[in-house]
Amino acid sequence: MEKHNFERYDLNEELINALRNDGIEHPTEIQERLIPSIKRGVDVIGKSQTGTGKTLAFLLPMLQNVNADVVETQYIVTAPTRELASQLYDVFTRYAGKSITTSLVVGGTDRNRMVEKVSNKPHVVIGTPGRVLDMMKEHAIHPGTVKGFVVDEADQMLDLGFLEEVNAIASALDEDTQLLVFSATIPESLMPFLKRYMKQPKQVEVQPKTISPKEMEHWLISDRDKERHEALLSVIRKVNPFLAIVFCNTKEMADAVYSTLQNEGLNVDLLHGGVAPRKRKKVLKKLQDADVQYLVATDLIARGIDITGVSHIINAEIPHELDYYIHRVGRTARAGWTGKALTIYGRSDEAAIAKLKKRGIHFVYKEWKNDEWATVEKRSDNRPQQQVTSMPAKKKNAKVKPAYKKKAREKAERDQKRERRLNRRRDNKK
Repeated sequence: MEKHNFERYDLNEELINALRNDGIEHPTEIQERLIPSIKRGVDVIGKSQTGTGKTLAFLLPMLQNVNADVVETQYIVTAPTRELASQLYDVFTRYAGKSITTSLVVGGTDRNRMVEKVSNKPHVVIGTPGRVLDMMKEHAIHPGTVKGFVVDEADQMLDLGFLEEVNAIASALDEDTQLLVFSATIPESLMPFLKRYMKQPKQVEVQPKTISPKEMEHWLISDRDKERHEALLSVIRKVNPFLAIVFCNTKEMADAVYSTLQNEGLNVDLLHGGVAPRKRKKVLKKLQDADVQYLVATDLIARGIDITGVSHIINAEIPHELDYYIHRVGRTARAGWTGKALTIYGRSDEAAIAKLKKRGIHFVYKEWKNDEWATVEKRSDNRPQQQVTSMPAKKKNAKVKPAYKKKAREKAERDQKRERRLNRRRDNKK
């Protein structure tokens, strides 16, 4: 058999065969740069976005380093959401083979059964920070046996308020435990954690080959000063996606959009941090089975969640963090599929659009004309522009104290009321 490109990293036969089964022949940039270091036990900070192959960058050397003959938990992998943790678990079990044991610890499952499973000392424990910490407090995970700790999507951990739990896990581990941190961004508020626990880490930053897939089209559609729900519904009525994810910036907006689409009789579901764990699991199952046409979501699933067959991304709002635009549109045009990203924008969004253009996003402006989508130079606005006449600035009196006039007016009103009361008393006495 022809030699595999990953054999240069001295990976065992099971891992090489798993790579072959997944059709993976060549390492990505982050894999080339990190696999040797992680295999040697070096601490690592990997700054990379979705689609760079970072999961295999830490999974392969970790599984290679597991001593399958020793029954103890040797690695802990944490992710910010149940969905991300579940996906990592699925990849680990696929590559681990029969000799390496893994366990998933997330909310929404029977706690006592989980404690029992983890007490059997699986080689790798994968889960959300809260549940992993819970297992440590229950003495199901023994920190002294752990030789590696992975913090995946660290900036999202920070955003969701899980850094305290991650910090507690890290502080319970031995000082020589290998720490691997992966994140799309490295915010300043994450630095104290990194400085406290990491020992001369190797830092690698990898950008995707392209800012968005070649098969992707980026449309801008004006809201024409309508209510955003109304503009969104108008767009949705004119597209017939195989599967569309409608992104909103907040849970409240997502709930409102979901209700609007549901009232229209559309096949729609909802996914955000406020949705109960069991419900979220059911929604993801429906998505994998292609039983949903529209999914209304927040940026909770913009990073890492792998949903196949997404034909359209519809941004009901431009995200406040522009990096999230890249994460959002990365859900479509995958594995050879084509995809469209439709963004509804208003007058206040012009600055954000300009910044995205500078990042290499090629937008086309679209309008619905003659029963079809037409490309236009930019938003056409046929409404007459109001002529704004500038008023001459009033000359300010430097000697007048701030709020002096208001205080004087209030005092005059009080004096008038007092005078009226006195007059009524005099009239009553007469």
